[in-house]
Amino acid sequence: MKVYEIYEFLNTLSPFSLQESWDNSGLNLGSKESTVSKIYACLEISEAIAEEIDPESLVISHHPLIFKSLKNFIWDTYPANIAKILIQKNCSIISMHTNFDTTHLNPYFAKKILGFDKLTPDGIALKGMIEPTKFASLVESVCRSLGIKNLRYTQSSENINSIAVICGAGSSYLYSDSLKPDSCLITGDIKYHDAMIAKSLKISLIEIEHYLSERFFPEIIKSILKTKGYEAIIKDCKNPFTYLEGQKYEQTS
Repeated sequence: MKVYEIYEFLNTLSPFSLQESWDNSGLNLGSKESTVSKIYACLEISEAIAEEIDPESLVISHHPLIFKSLKNFIWDTYPANIAKILIQKNCSIISMHTNFDTTHLNPYFAKKILGFDKLTPDGIALKGMIEPTKFASLVESVCRSLGIKNLRYTQSSENINSIAVICGAGSSYLYSDSLKPDSCLITGDIKYHDAMIAKSLKISLIEIEHYLSERFFPEIIKSILKTKGYEAIIKDCKNPFTYLEGQKYEQTS
């Protein structure tokens, strides 16, 4: 098979035109005319993954390897060190990032993992009203769903009437005027000043670590590809953060 065959299917599944303006989804490396011997799926392409995969392969990643414009291509620095390995193996990369967040990953995370099945799309978020819930109960529910003991949060009200869920890094949604007092934003990579602003707006925040909310990507892609007769090999990358306690899930290399 050719790279373009998979590319066209993925573009139909989750159009690359849906990606955010700052994103770099699509063909990240290689050629659409390249022949593919194997397909790999991963959240992130690490150096270890690049070393392990076979030549003439296609890697479908969530996070783009080449995200920002490159001013140089120095082989012992990221991401050139990884790209060099893949180029030498004549491998290609297709990244499904914010477009896939919108069409598949965020709905999967909100509904299948967290159990919020009545939320509707609102830009990059899934948002909706919920039965008035004590904030402490909401935090406990999220911890149970993720199998963790603790997380960071900003409590701005005792009761929550609506929520918004964004996998990955979605704190920018706080500035969209879509959230009202007594609502809660569940997302990752929340900064100090985001929390201060949320407090002033009477909006609560629950921070889901970036990796935890998006680590399901390889499984989702693999299952979708299988419906079209394509077999994908999952390559898991480790969470770059290590915690002294609180995480129950197992990390795989």
